[in-house]
Amino acid sequence: MPPAVYIVGLGIFTQGTSEFMLSGLLPGMADDLGVSIPDAGLLISAFAIGMVVGAPLLAVATLRWPRRTALVWLQAAFVAAHVVGALAPGYAVLFVTRVVSALAYAGYWGVAVATAVALVPADAKARAVAVVAGGLTLATIVGVPAGTLLSQYSGWRAAFWAVAAAAMVSLLCTLLVVPGGRAAGESPSVRAELRGMARPQLWLSYAVTAFAFGAVVVTFSYLAALLTDVSGVPEGWVPAILALFGVGGLAGIVIGGRTGQSRPLGTLGLGLGALAVFSALLALTAQVTAVVIVLVFLLGLVGYVTNPALQSRVFTLAPGAPTLVGATNTAAFNVGNTVAPMLGGLAIDAGYGYASVAWVGAALAAAGTVAVLWAARLERAEQTEQTEQTDRADGGVTSAAEAVL
Repeated sequence: MPPAVYIVGLGIFTQGTSEFMLSGLLPGMADDLGVSIPDAGLLISAFAIGMVVGAPLLAVATLRWPRRTALVWLQAAFVAAHVVGALAPGYAVLFVTRVVSALAYAGYWGVAVATAVALVPADAKARAVAVVAGGLTLATIVGVPAGTLLSQYSGWRAAFWAVAAAAMVSLLCTLLVVPGGRAAGESPSVRAELRGMARPQLWLSYAVTAFAFGAVVVTFSYLAALLTDVSGVPEGWVPAILALFGVGGLAGIVIGGRTGQSRPLGTLGLGLGALAVFSALLALTAQVTAVVIVLVFLLGLVGYVTNPALQSRVFTLAPGAPTLVGATNTAAFNVGNTVAPMLGGLAIDAGYGYASVAWVGAALAAAGTVAVLWAARLERAEQTEQTEQTDRADGGVTSAAEAVL
């Protein structure tokens, strides 16, 4: 695997830490800024919405830039936003910096995945995507706990400074390692990219992405509360169990990176089907601590085994739109990241308890499984049509040859 692939994965790690670390910083931020915790929580929503909007917009805006240039400037904007955020005198300024950070991060995701895919041969694309996406998984295992620990000793602003410093290191590594130009013959065009986005199968794949990630994140978003309030886990053990989820996710990324290229729909179908089953089991056994701990690991595993296939398959479906297709897939991930926790919150507010979010996850995973089955049916129909067209063409050539003879 080229070193540049790992460097763009490092960029995802540094920026992904910022995406998720606010959940551990909210109490301190609310006290310091003089706002309620729900108001502080809107900073998370602002980031997610910025990701949805920013991914396709930044992809188009930077389309004609050399990829290294785009990666460097997007990281520079991210660093600047975090420096301003660390110095923010009040809530309003910090809110704006979160939106700017999300826009930059969203653009970086799209360019990063396109860069990684362009640097490897066709049979290694899923593994390259797995390396890049693995940066986000490492952020949940290492970056987020580290940011939370730092904020407990030095305040939430120290966590922002740490993210800015780590992103700056990533920026410098990008300058040194990532190739500066584009591949030979590569001539990006907004019109060509938009034409490449017109395939219906691609938009079905985006729906699968939203269902799949939504099914994972809805349970994870309320997992700490479920563990303490329903499963009876002591609060001090919660970080370790959340890290176990991340370890499962990392294992899933590794497995999915190996199977996602050769059997993408099979990987997606099995992963989402297992996610639906394990989510339902979590809802049914939420009061049995030992079973819940095992299920947390399994949810991370099957939840993230689909990630490489979700990321790489869109490039196969729309090879003519290598930048915009990945950026829109990033937006689809964040649609799931935004909508699914809202659905979980509605279930809790309706009085069904924290275990109900696992049922929401099971329903979303089941919907994603149905979408995968639909995609498989469409793919078989396309293959049959192509075979028939080839047979007709071969038959025409044979008839012409016989006529000549």
